[in-house]
Amino acid sequence: MEKKIKFVQGNEACVEGALYAGVDFFAGYPITPSTEIAEHLSRRLPEIGGKFIQMEDEIASMCAIIGASLTGHKVMTATSGPGFSLKQEAIGYACMAEIPCVIANVQRGGPSTGNPTHVGQGDINQARWGTHGDHSIIALTASNHQDVFAMTVDAFNMAETYRTPVILLLDEAIGHMREKLVVPDVNEIELVERLRTALPKGVDYRPYLPREDGRLPMSDFGGEHRYNVTGLYHDMWGFPSANPKIVNELLRHLVDKIDNNIRSITRYKEHYLEDAEYVLVSYGSSARSAIHLAKNRRDKGERIGVLELQSIWPFPHELVREKCAGAKSVVVVEMNMGQVLAQVKIAVDEPEKVFLANRIDGKLITPSDIKRLLRVIQGRGI
Repeated sequence: MEKKIKFVQGNEACVEGALYAGVDFFAGYPITPSTEIAEHLSRRLPEIGGKFIQMEDEIASMCAIIGASLTGHKVMTATSGPGFSLKQEAIGYACMAEIPCVIANVQRGGPSTGNPTHVGQGDINQARWGTHGDHSIIALTASNHQDVFAMTVDAFNMAETYRTPVILLLDEAIGHMREKLVVPDVNEIELVERLRTALPKGVDYRPYLPREDGRLPMSDFGGEHRYNVTGLYHDMWGFPSANPKIVNELLRHLVDKIDNNIRSITRYKEHYLEDAEYVLVSYGSSARSAIHLAKNRRDKGERIGVLELQSIWPFPHELVREKCAGAKSVVVVEMNMGQVLAQVKIAVDEPEKVFLANRIDGKLITPSDIKRLLRVIQGRGI
């Protein structure tokens, strides 16, 4: 069968991935630079029998997809900077109540209104710690449109597998640039569907009682079973509990179901790492410049490689330690003041050999920006 080839924005590639994964409900509020996701889904979803709702704000949008997910739908919302901030309480609710959903955050400059139409990658730590309390989260990213598609499908699969919100951390440069996208054939990529309970009506359904494999079968809210959903600590029936044993076990479950599966969750790409003396660690649109520099300098005899992270949270410390071992220096390339840099320093054996190549002025970091820092490092012999 002939592949479907499109020339699209990154935001459109995200839409294509979401539709491929089976999204059938979207609620959102327009905000630059993510608005095209909502615009395209407002047209495409009704064509396939799905539902699109423009809500009054980002808080309502997040709450709407939580409700729709509980009734059995694959759901998504999209936002940027300030809207992502507004969604945090409801994201915490989805973590606590274990509700599958996907949140695309197309990053721009911040804080506050910041730089609405320019690129930034300053929401890395917010994705991890934006909602209060101890929890784990999955956050994925990509540097090109084919991978935006793939990571969007992965986001839906992981949301269903782990019953958790999953964040797509894209950025303005990726969201608005255009390039080729090959849409895979139906069934070419395996999809994870909602795991529903096999218990019949009238049988004691315990919505928070895991199977042996750790997964929690769900029952569509308003369907066969009546059960309680709350943001409070709760027992296996979903009813609030302050019992220390129940609280302790629930919190550990919420963290362990993600952190104990980091190998399965981790996504990354290697570029020229086999013999690299200098390793660039990057992600999103920044990785495009890092890869371009590595290829260009290798043509001139410099052994530079790139570790491109596609899963940011849970952070793949073991992977970073392994891939950076033996490098003369490690350079983290990102467009913030060092949010992934801090994690790389924790991961490696010699953190004093980790440096930051960044821009925070709303402009895409360039290969020349990275090269200037490398020249300083090489000049010092480190």
